[in-house]
Amino acid sequence: MGKCVIPKLAIFFLFFLLLLSLIPRVHAQTSAAVAAAPSDPSARIAKLEQQLADAKGSADNSWMLTSSALVLMMTGPGLALFYGGLVRKKNVLGTMMQSFAMMAIITVLWALVSYSMAFGAGNSFIGGLHNVFLHGVGAQPDPDYAATIPAQTFMVYQLMFAIITPALITGAFAERMKFSAMALFMILWSLLVYNPMAHMVWGKGGLLNASLGGRFPTLDFAGGTVVHVTSGVSALVCALYLGHRIGYPKEPMPPHSVVLSFIGACLLWVGWFGFNAGSALGAGSLASSAFVATHFGAAAAALGWSVAEWFRNGKPSALGAISGAVAGLVAITPAAGFVGPMPALAIGAIAGVFCYGMVAKVKAKFGYDDTLDAFGVHGAGGTIGALLTGVFATSAVNPIFKDAQGNTLASGLLEGNAHQLLNQAVGVAIAWVLAIVGTLVILKIVDLVVGLRVSEDHETQGLDLSQHGEEGYYFEVSA
Repeated sequence: MGKCVIPKLAIFFLFFLLLLSLIPRVHAQTSAAVAAAPSDPSARIAKLEQQLADAKGSADNSWMLTSSALVLMMTGPGLALFYGGLVRKKNVLGTMMQSFAMMAIITVLWALVSYSMAFGAGNSFIGGLHNVFLHGVGAQPDPDYAATIPAQTFMVYQLMFAIITPALITGAFAERMKFSAMALFMILWSLLVYNPMAHMVWGKGGLLNASLGGRFPTLDFAGGTVVHVTSGVSALVCALYLGHRIGYPKEPMPPHSVVLSFIGACLLWVGWFGFNAGSALGAGSLASSAFVATHFGAAAAALGWSVAEWFRNGKPSALGAISGAVAGLVAITPAAGFVGPMPALAIGAIAGVFCYGMVAKVKAKFGYDDTLDAFGVHGAGGTIGALLTGVFATSAVNPIFKDAQGNTLASGLLEGNAHQLLNQAVGVAIAWVLAIVGTLVILKIVDLVVGLRVSEDHETQGLDLSQHGEEGYYFEVSA
């Protein structure tokens, strides 16, 4: 019995010594914490405010990085699948490759010079070269653009817009342009058309910048003029310049897989929440409002297109429904952060019917071969959406205009600001002119340097084999 008690006493004694050794360490840590805690109430309040600001910055940055990923998803896989399914089987890889190539080419171009041209301080029409090679674009926010997120986050978010915009144009010349010509054209187009337009609408000192005192303040929340009007109008110019595909319009050229296009359209719809709600540049109530407006606009447009098609053809098609949804997303883009849910429904419904008319009637009447209706959806939808933004914009959603005393002013026509409709028309007109003139000049240059169009043999063979040496589908035939 005594032998058992001695080890227990020894263990207890060792445990007691361990506790004694910890007391000075705990006391020291407690003393340090007390010493570190500010005794001044104002210091404690300042520290709490800093912690709140840090928390908000983290939340905003998380949302913006998520939005960046969503917008990139719109190009690949969204647009790649949407466009890829609409072409003939022999051109599916060539068409998808054009969207994928933009993800690589425009990224490198953006890092080298394009970001600086679009968002660097410059004049009314183009940014300077202060941020070439992303000089000065780091972890610190740029308060002129987004005060709660790193400048690098803002830069990469805007990059995703620069990627998808030229990719939209490829729908107009699908199935007939050389890959080399496409690559050179897109590089020049991004430098000479997209960057100036982005700077004028969103950049510091831009002619059309509504939030930083532009001469003609144009409301364009997420790219109605910058993205959709420029790409859509440029698409029309490309289609007219290149001419018809071989056999168009006498030979039927139906989509080889509406299933792929359906999946792509759904990915575009989901990704568009990053496109529009992300343009709030923070995770606040404005992002929620833009999110709701985006969804409502797309839904109303899908119904508008489908109903118009139903009346004309006796039945609604899946292709028509997804095309209508995309048209609604295009039209609500400039208005998303300036209108409420009911105006969003109205804009979507109008755009759905209007874009259906452009595709089904206007295109047939004039006979141009806009292969995948890039102009009918993006050019027409972006134009009508930008103008309707000037009608329905309300300061209750986004008090963007204020007087010298800081009082909120009316935003749109229905709120009493009739002049805003004129500003919207000026922004649309500049986008049209820049796109037409810039695209024509670039097409001429590319045509002289490498030639634009594939040969007749290569077009008949298909772009997959002629441009990339591979096929989208290999079907094994049993012996």
